Amino acid sequence: MRPQFYPTAAVDTVPILAYNAGMPELPEVESIAASLRRAIRGLTISSIDVRRAALLRRGRPADLKALVQRRVIDVRRRGKHLILDAGSRVLVFHLRMTGGFQWADPAAPVDKHTHLILRFKPGRRELRFHDVRKFGFLLCLPAAGLEACPELSALGPEPLEIGFDAFFTRLRTHRGRLKSVLLDQSFVAGIGNIYADEILFESGIHPLASAAGLSRARASRLWAAMRTVLAKAVAAGGSTIRSYRNADGEVGHFQDDHQVYGRTGEPCRHCGRPVRRKVIGGRSSHFCSRCQK
Repeated sequence: MRPQFYPTAAVDTVPILAYNAGMPELPEVESIAASLRRAIRGLTISSIDVRRAALLRRGRPADLKALVQRRVIDVRRRGKHLILDAGSRVLVFHLRMTGGFQWADPAAPVDKHTHLILRFKPGRRELRFHDVRKFGFLLCLPAAGLEACPELSALGPEPLEIGFDAFFTRLRTHRGRLKSVLLDQSFVAGIGNIYADEILFESGIHPLASAAGLSRARASRLWAAMRTVLAKAVAAGGSTIRSYRNADGEVGHFQDDHQVYGRTGEPCRHCGRPVRRKVIGGRSSHFCSRCQK
């Protein structure tokens, strides 16, 4: 993940956040959801302006119109998806690599990469979704059928909610290297490259270890590490690699606790051996060859 803040010329535009490479993971999306919840929960949607038709992957423009005059009940996360709940209908965003939001003054100039504008009552601010590379998408779905949509039904359990026995059972049925399995969103939802590396280091397990071959004791260490790392990252507001901010203008702080991610060649903070980097399943993996067996 490589977050970047995109300011505009308008002094009164408040950045929430944006990403210019990589993809936000569970802690970052959780932070985004919390930021938006503080900003828009309880507000009534007055209009929806879709500026790029291809943004809407599921649902029709008429479905978006049905959200007008509805109140935002909640903003929450499922995996790496952001869900805006307006009662009988919901909006589901996936930011992909460069999607982000701005909580903006309506008088501020709208840049060419803004693809959706949500306006509210009262109209002091509006929520703008922008995406430079256009990989992000939007779903407009009936609340009753939310979990049945393909994008969400394919997701595995939430890593902070799954119990150990269920986690161990799932491990035993997933063949492949452990790093690749952790990145598989059908295994558990929301873990990406940063936190897979950090979880594996915390557990003391090598990224090339066989997922199905883990003993119960080592699987227990992995499960505990997953919960510890993600909980700490959420509490820290995620990882700011460049200049990620939440809606309150606060940076994430978990990057200060990274043990291996992005530290290729630097000494391991536990044993001093240089952190190694290896491509596994097409993704960079960072690990300590001494601490992780």
